Amino acid sequence: MEQLKSRIEAVLFVTAKVLQIKDIAEILEEEPEKVEEALLELIMDYASREGALEIDDENGYILQVKEEHLDIVEKLCPVELKPPVLKTLTVIALKEPIRQSLLKDLRGSNAYEHVQELLEKGLISRHKDKNGRSFNIKTTPKFAEYFKLKGDVRALVKTLNIDKGVKDDEEDARQAAPPVKKGVKDDDEG
Repeated sequence: MEQLKSRIEAVLFVTAKVLQIKDIAEILEEEPEKVEEALLELIMDYASREGALEIDDENGYILQVKEEHLDIVEKLCPVELKPPVLKTLTVIALKEPIRQSLLKDLRGSNAYEHVQELLEKGLISRHKDKNGRSFNIKTTPKFAEYFKLKGDVRALVKTLNIDKGVKDDEEDARQAAPPVKKGVKDDDEG
């Protein structure tokens, strides 16, 4: 059992992402029941230590730094996003999956550069749509982990009623101002 626990620990350390029991079992070529038993023991081992690491098991299993030590991690490994890029990421998260062409309409031509930066940071993924003409973009598990989101982003949007608020604000703006060209572009899009 100790050998299996060590191997599971190695998998969690190297992958640095949320894994399900079946994924770990497949990687290690072990029975899922054995992996689950060893994993539960490993979780208890980490919980009893006074170390900086823990195994979070909320949406799967991930080896991570305990919350009280995240300030150190942020100093060493910051994911810095300029405000325009962060706004583009917000649109992606709220509308995902979103076509890249629609994102460009909403955020302007700099959206392509923003998408490239977000892809490099691993916060979004991009796949060709069925027609092969455009890309569909959505957030990744790294996005959820980085922003400490639990569960599905769309469920969070529904819970917070964000779409309704955005639509209400847009309607108020339309009534208060003359019609403008379609798009949500900023002066700070660099």
